[in-house]
Amino acid sequence: MALIEPRTLRGFRDFLPAAMIPREKLMEVARGVYRRYGFVPIDTPALELLEVLTGKGSEETDRQMYHFVDAGGRAVGMRFDLTVPFARFAAQHINELGTPFKRYHIGSVWRGENPQAGRYREFVQCDFDTIGTTGVVSDIETALVIHELMHAVGVERFKIRINNRQVLTGLLDQMDLQGASTTVLRALDKFEKVGAEQVTKELNDAGLSQSQTEQVLALAAIHGSTDDVLSKLDSLLQGSEIGQQGVERLRTICGALKAAGVQDEFYQLDVSIARGLDYYTGVVFETVLGDLPSIGSVCSGGRYDNLAGLYTKQHLPGIGASLGLDRLLAALEQLDLLPKTISSADVFIPLFDSARINDYFQLASIVRNAGWSAEIYPEAKKLGAQLKYADQRGFRIALVAGSQELDAGQVQIKNLATKVSTTVSWRDTPKEFVESLANMMQLPNLLA
Repeated sequence: MALIEPRTLRGFRDFLPAAMIPREKLMEVARGVYRRYGFVPIDTPALELLEVLTGKGSEETDRQMYHFVDAGGRAVGMRFDLTVPFARFAAQHINELGTPFKRYHIGSVWRGENPQAGRYREFVQCDFDTIGTTGVVSDIETALVIHELMHAVGVERFKIRINNRQVLTGLLDQMDLQGASTTVLRALDKFEKVGAEQVTKELNDAGLSQSQTEQVLALAAIHGSTDDVLSKLDSLLQGSEIGQQGVERLRTICGALKAAGVQDEFYQLDVSIARGLDYYTGVVFETVLGDLPSIGSVCSGGRYDNLAGLYTKQHLPGIGASLGLDRLLAALEQLDLLPKTISSADVFIPLFDSARINDYFQLASIVRNAGWSAEIYPEAKKLGAQLKYADQRGFRIALVAGSQELDAGQVQIKNLATKVSTTVSWRDTPKEFVESLANMMQLPNLLA
């Protein structure tokens, strides 16, 4: 029988420990931030009935969706994001959950798009959403969660770009182009990638006059300080009720961010961002990294007040955002901000004497009871070979104890990176041992 060549599908990948450890730690950080704001976890199936998914994101997401007919003859699709399944979930369970309902969901999604740097056909999203309220408080809170997420993962330079789709809707109303909203939004969403000339051509091809196209591009070109942008929008959208509502909500959001202590350098009103998904209705967010803007938005989202209406007559407005885990990790790797480790344990314990394994397990138990993780080498080999193993896996701390040290109840705490070590008693004075180990550990960063 011929061997099958082991390989992965294009656009998909395996995760070795060096990649999986920071992924899991980043998810833990996200969960911690979401919980601090009162979001609770849910999960939904990877497969949904095809009618639940199609026509909810965009023509592009419909094209990219993996779908098939299952063994029961049902048309099913693999979720392309976590928001559409959440809208179905909320419509199905809202009477049990009550409103407002705040959830987070971390899971894989699938899109058959062209793979590129930081983009794969299977990727993890870390979503958080509030459903059942149109209040601006939820808009503000979404921006604050994004801000805290970026800081929590150790990103020092980033910008949350904020817009409101009501602003563009107001402009289109003034030009009697209400029916062109989807076309204009999709064209604007490509602005950064393809430039003004290509967007102009796309809008003209869609039936907008040159004058109308110039007005849309003039809106997208508005920039400056928060006050400058708001002032220009006030002037441009005079007479448009929905446009003025959008401007006022942006003003409220920015005022609250400032009151909450968010510095100006971390957010920006940017009326050029539109977000490509059709279901957004109000405020939208994109987050770019100051040191690597080319990788695109690493945390995006917005308000979708009508999405759940596809599944229920009950009005369930929502807002949320998604941390793009894989894209952010790709960026952190390029910026050399990921730890170089393939071990999930904090402490390495070499095995010198197989006859003394009880002592080593007792030592490891003290370490684990103190809240750290520990790995004992499984065989009694030369110390050099064991420390080489520890070095290859990125351990920083080793507890070195031969038979003489164990007889004396002592152990050497060795920092493998700095080569600094100290010998302490662990059996008779475990409290002092733990304090010495804590001083040697020095874990300053959430992803380390």
